[in-house]
Amino acid sequence: MKILSLNKAIQHEQIEIDYADDINEIDSLKGYDFIIIKGGDGTIRRGVAKAYGKDIPPLIIDASGSFNVVAKYYKLPKVTKILDDIAKGNIKIEKHRLKKLNDEIFLFSAGNMGDVQHIAVSENLRSGFLKDGIGKYLIAFIFLLPLHIFTTPWMLFMKDRFFIFDFIPFIKKIGNFYGVMDKPIKRELSSEYNFVELDGDIVVIKTKDISIEVETYINIVSYR
Repeated sequence: MKILSLNKAIQHEQIEIDYADDINEIDSLKGYDFIIIKGGDGTIRRGVAKAYGKDIPPLIIDASGSFNVVAKYYKLPKVTKILDDIAKGNIKIEKHRLKKLNDEIFLFSAGNMGDVQHIAVSENLRSGFLKDGIGKYLIAFIFLLPLHIFTTPWMLFMKDRFFIFDFIPFIKKIGNFYGVMDKPIKRELSSEYNFVELDGDIVVIKTKDISIEVETYINIVSYR
């Protein structure tokens, strides 16, 4: 049993765990049974994106961000509990669909609607007692609520807008909102320079043409 841990050095009495600051330091992942990525949703996305195409072993999420949607969805405990269960051979693994927006990998969320404004305001509040936790997101939501009420009905039906949150299967699709992404999505945006939210990150897409596809699957340790 051999595990690679990114962003954090971890020790376990029964498991050999290597450490790397960056996945690019590792030539091959084929010798590892699991990979640990520590952080919030954005850090997880960036780590998976860097590992994409390198035969990614099953992913262990060491949640430490503000919201940790993926960790909450898979009901993950502390990483020490996960490692103890792996050592005992008592672990569950689920397949998770990776999505790709042009050249950018994401796990569950992508959009250019109110999500972009919400993340931008939240990140501006990331300091002091609001640095950690969900407080900054709640304040941003309250601050932007009038804007969301006014613009969301309009954005839901504009051809150059979209929002995907791939963890809401009971709401498959409402206008440009996708609770499940089960087929490719294409959009022609109004500008060559666009801000798009991906798993809580804001990235710049320098083209009008947006193509979103289900790319492949990765395995994630799960407690659901």
